[in-house]
Amino acid sequence: MEWPAPTDFVHGDPVPPPQAWTRPGLVMTFNLECPGCVSRGIPFLKRLHAEFGDAVHLLAVHTSHGHRTLPREDVEPTLKKFAQDYAKLPFPVALDLTGTLARHWHTEGTPHWLAFAPGGDLIRSVYGSQDNAQTRLQYLLEEWTGRTGEEQA
Repeated sequence: MEWPAPTDFVHGDPVPPPQAWTRPGLVMTFNLECPGCVSRGIPFLKRLHAEFGDAVHLLAVHTSHGHRTLPREDVEPTLKKFAQDYAKLPFPVALDLTGTLARHWHTEGTPHWLAFAPGGDLIRSVYGSQDNAQTRLQYLLEEWTGRTGEEQA
């Protein structure tokens, strides 16, 4: 399974690969140069973390797939500053510098969401950050946790 090495996690604690998970999880592949990722995807993932973060794994993976491939020294400082100081992300962020992870999971672009069952089976793959994609993911997390987002607010 293609997964970021512990040293590829640039914000938060490293997350083991989904096959080691005992609870479900959602991974968002994104890129800082993707307007939909920054304006809709990241805020949505932050909201999901506030509502469901105690019950599911949530993380973001910055990928070059579909974007410019830049050296680590050009990406990591900007990504860390974004995650820590600007967006104040409450979930881990990893690097997919070569786009290998995104290609392995057949992502269509950014943002792309990968939903994994406990034990690592990919059960849903959703491209985009528009309302339809967000609604489908919200319902999935509600199904996983047995609660609605409103109950957490």
